[in-house]
Amino acid sequence: MEEEQSVAKLPLIEAECSARLGISNIDYDQDQHGGVGSLDSAGAPVETRSTAVLCICTFAAACAAFTGGCLASYSSLAESGIIADLGLTVAEYSVFGSIMTGGAMLGAVISGRMTDFIGRRRVCMFFKYTIPLLLEYMNNIKTLWVLDIFYIVGWLAIIFAEGAWLLDLGRLSLGIGFGLTCYVGPVYLAEITPKNVRGLLMSISQSMTGYGASFTFLVGSFVTWRSLAIIGCIPSLLLLLALFFIPESPRWLIGVGLMVVQTSDGLCGFLFYMSEIFDSAGISSTLGFILVAVVQIPSFVLTAALIDKFGRRTLLMASATGQCLGCFLTGLSYFLQVYMGSYAFGMAQIPWIVVSEILPINVKGSAGTLCNLVNWFCSWVVSYTFNYSFSWSPTGTFFIYAGMCGFGVAFIAKLVPETKGRTLEEIHASLTHIMQ
Repeated sequence: MEEEQSVAKLPLIEAECSARLGISNIDYDQDQHGGVGSLDSAGAPVETRSTAVLCICTFAAACAAFTGGCLASYSSLAESGIIADLGLTVAEYSVFGSIMTGGAMLGAVISGRMTDFIGRRRVCMFFKYTIPLLLEYMNNIKTLWVLDIFYIVGWLAIIFAEGAWLLDLGRLSLGIGFGLTCYVGPVYLAEITPKNVRGLLMSISQSMTGYGASFTFLVGSFVTWRSLAIIGCIPSLLLLLALFFIPESPRWLIGVGLMVVQTSDGLCGFLFYMSEIFDSAGISSTLGFILVAVVQIPSFVLTAALIDKFGRRTLLMASATGQCLGCFLTGLSYFLQVYMGSYAFGMAQIPWIVVSEILPINVKGSAGTLCNLVNWFCSWVVSYTFNYSFSWSPTGTFFIYAGMCGFGVAFIAKLVPETKGRTLEEIHASLTHIMQ
């Protein structure tokens, strides 16, 4: 009986994850004293080694997500500086602000098939068919390497830009990288983490998008737009370093619906053009950015702490309800902090977590691509139309977004399953039963 209990208390990264992490020397044998031990070929405990690998994997995904948050909020902080320094018109800056979502759509189109064909870390089919002369070399490059290259090239283009075309090219490149990140990151972590910590680690990683945005709001209030771009490039360089140490991972209506709910609530409009909202309300942009960051950060921390206790569905419901209230209050009195805090509490990261958990393996590539594409298409619609709708009626704009958030509450309550504490196989089986 004691032996059975001992075996049940295997290290955190169990047999379920050992193979996924690519650690082949795991062998839980009883030692001469009757205990359960595990040493790899180098004599190091497998628990320590496995946990270290998992931490590096999470760190890599977190760096990619953090960069995405930095670039998403970048245009809001840089608007006045870029227009003043480079002489861009409002139309030209609107193109710069929204072109990121076009790049993200391109990244979304290639993300699923890329990961299925060559693996989460390997280069996408896009390069195979468009740059055949580089095929032999590129087949050895990993997906995360590719998206990181897009990140670094994008930031460098913005740093050295002297006109609109290089700015747009850089933001387009950043968008492609972010589009790849949104699918590859969650799926990678979902497949290598054990169920008892999957929600926590994925939430930490996904919340880094919000941390990146909050960090940019704080720092961007005190530095120039070029300096902010240099700072935004740092996580990409850290990701580049982490990629040398991470292993390969082994392994449609609800997913698409979650993407629509997440992005049609006005987030990109708020995020990309927040300074315009604050100016219209007669509020200092610097003070507004700092208040938004201060509200968001505790919400992300709270989500990571509660996601495996209360579940994905509960937090999504609370987040969507808070967003609905926040949009309504913003329409009445520009009280944007409620909306941003509620978004950070659940809607920022949990939809990606749920999508990566519910899609069955046989359609994960195609369905994941569709979900990612829908997400960035809705983001583009919101970011492109926001200035026009805001000019028409600020109050009406926020009330429309409040209606979308209300739809999100109903959608989550009716269709989104709870995935807390279940293996991917159990989630798939229960979802099949629900859909029938």
